[in-house]
Amino acid sequence: MTEDAATPPRRPLDDLLLYRLSRLLAVAGSMVIRLCEGRFGITRREWRLIAVLASRGELGSSQLAEHAQLDRARTSKAVGSLVAKRLVTRTALAGDRRQVRLGLTATGQALYDELFPLVTRINAELMGTLDADDAARFDDALLRLQAHAETMVAQAVLPKADRGRHAAAAAAAAAGNGKTNSTTRTGKAKAVSPPSSRSP
Repeated sequence: MTEDAATPPRRPLDDLLLYRLSRLLAVAGSMVIRLCEGRFGITRREWRLIAVLASRGELGSSQLAEHAQLDRARTSKAVGSLVAKRLVTRTALAGDRRQVRLGLTATGQALYDELFPLVTRINAELMGTLDADDAARFDDALLRLQAHAETMVAQAVLPKADRGRHAAAAAAAAAGNGKTNSTTRTGKAKAVSPPSSRSP
């Protein structure tokens, strides 16, 4: 059997950079998720917020969402969980209690100090498959791809994501299906049987 015959044909999906990056993140990132959830009791999203606060200091909620590259709703939910776990403080600004500053508690900082070296080790082991030259070229390529992606997003005319609308539509569809199923079940329950020969 030739090498070409032994190699399965490559699917077009495998040629997409974003798909390949998402697969890499799903596999390698699962180790970080296990650490976060299994040993430290936080989600990967909460870890991202902790890492941003540890590296940048206190931030407003909008700034934190921007640096973590999360939407405000998800950031707010994760922050609420971190505050409940006493890993993050939420302090209202004097003169405007609607504005808050977010920062790590001593417990949150201690968690970061323990978890970050473990995450660094996973990243280093993953990159260990590349030699120094390959790693340098890969780093340069990532920087250029990141910059170009940001330019593309800034110039693109795209519809704004509306997760709330899609969630509402899905809920309405589910409710509609439930009504249909209920009607069907009711119809079966109310079906009139033909008269029995014993009826008067």
